[in-house]
Amino acid sequence: MTAVPAPLVRESAEPPAPTPAPITCAGIAAHESGVRYIRLDPDTLRPYVGILGVLIGAILSFTGSRITTFGLADLRGGLHFGFDEGAWMTTSFGVGQMLVGVACPYLGAIFSVRRILSHGMALLFIAALLGPLSPNLTAFLTAQFLAGVGTGTFIPLTIGFIVRNLPQRLVVYGLAVYAMNSELSQNVSASLEGWYTENFSWRWIQWQFCIAVPVMFACIWYGAPREKINLNLLRDLDWPGLAYSGIGFSLLYAGLDQGNRLDWVNDGLVNGLLLSGTLLTLAFVVRELIIDKPFLNLRLLAKEGIVPILLILAGFRFIILSTAYIIPTYLQVVQDYRELQVGAVLLWIALPQFLIVLPLGWLLSRIDARWILAIGAILIGVACLMATLLTQDWATDDFLPSQILQAIGQSFALTAVVALAVKSMNPADVLTIGTLFQTVRLFGGELGTAFMQTFVRVREQVHSNLIGLHVDSLGVQTADRLAAYRNAMIAHSSDVGVAAERATSLLGSAVAKQAAVLSYIDGFLAATVGAFVCLMFTALLRRH
Repeated sequence: MTAVPAPLVRESAEPPAPTPAPITCAGIAAHESGVRYIRLDPDTLRPYVGILGVLIGAILSFTGSRITTFGLADLRGGLHFGFDEGAWMTTSFGVGQMLVGVACPYLGAIFSVRRILSHGMALLFIAALLGPLSPNLTAFLTAQFLAGVGTGTFIPLTIGFIVRNLPQRLVVYGLAVYAMNSELSQNVSASLEGWYTENFSWRWIQWQFCIAVPVMFACIWYGAPREKINLNLLRDLDWPGLAYSGIGFSLLYAGLDQGNRLDWVNDGLVNGLLLSGTLLTLAFVVRELIIDKPFLNLRLLAKEGIVPILLILAGFRFIILSTAYIIPTYLQVVQDYRELQVGAVLLWIALPQFLIVLPLGWLLSRIDARWILAIGAILIGVACLMATLLTQDWATDDFLPSQILQAIGQSFALTAVVALAVKSMNPADVLTIGTLFQTVRLFGGELGTAFMQTFVRVREQVHSNLIGLHVDSLGVQTADRLAAYRNAMIAHSSDVGVAAERATSLLGSAVAKQAAVLSYIDGFLAATVGAFVCLMFTALLRRH
């Protein structure tokens, strides 16, 4: 059996730029062990095939929970689960991603990016293949969890591959394409889910991964460098800190994901998840501050200016998932759109990403990333303000101006955030950057979704009550509206009593729709405030 040749490499003629010292346990261990990362030759095909492979992985990670969210009704129907049972489908997937994400720096440094990605792909393939065939809820949730574990390795290791292995002049473009994936995947998921269920079967919500994973595997096999296993890095690993963080973050994520459905503090399960997750997270923070060789050196992490960058990332993920919740919900609740119709709206938001990714990479190579970040925050804020003009008559075309502007702003902001984080840390810490981004991405998005679901629900109740105060059964306007509805219903029913009952129901529906629209407007205003806060945080960033 012949050995597979290693990828060709070419040393750069340029002197290496000075880099800060590693500040994470994995980074320090890798630095001290003399691990040398292979930078691929830009004149060969390998770096481009490799980046295609890791970006496919990022797309699968981004779309995994999103497409399941859109397809919950179809999955519940196909598997014969109830509403409360089906609510745990996305939770189990996200918990799997959160649990494995914190371990990725050491796993990648010890066994190499190539091997960890290969195991993650194998796990995802098996879970996606068997998930739709599950005989009961436990089996399906287990498959979802394992699929989350598999995809949970993709995001952290994607950033690591881009920064450590790509030719230096291609790194900024790789980061731009990576950031584009978030916006693209988020907005194509509804179209994919609708297309699968309309033309094939609900099972393809899961089986789609079985088509993409072999392509990703071929790209990684050909384009990723073959690095040696370095078991010496296990010597100083902070196992308790790793356990505290992984389990604590997973419990917090589950509590946030189920909070709105179970009414937060009024439910014992949510209280238990959030309390136990908080205690374990606090134990993790305390341990990292007092031990000699912490898993994450939080003191130096704050000193290097990473914390404001992570807060900004969480803020933008908060905004993105908030508005990503509002628009599909509005289209389904107010306009009675199906997933395929919702996808037709969101797809037009995703398409501009292909046009701006290369110009954005060119800008980042010539302009301070903080300016790109600030421009992105301003564009997002303006777009959210434009969306506050929402009425119950809005359809596809009405959303396009504001959402295309927001899509461009989000691409600017997310790409700049990634670039700033990468510039602020030693290349040995890049795997940790990927892990931090994965953790903050999941938490920021989950906070945004949980907040917006609860905020819209409460505001809808307030608006419904306020509108109801003006609906007086003896009022002239109310009587005229009921008479118009009753006359319309009489054409379809000879019974006057039935017509009057249907007219009252129509009036109640009109009040509910108007209350929903007003609550969505409030949601866009909240997102505008979030964009302004992110803009203020940008002022705290220092130049790298």
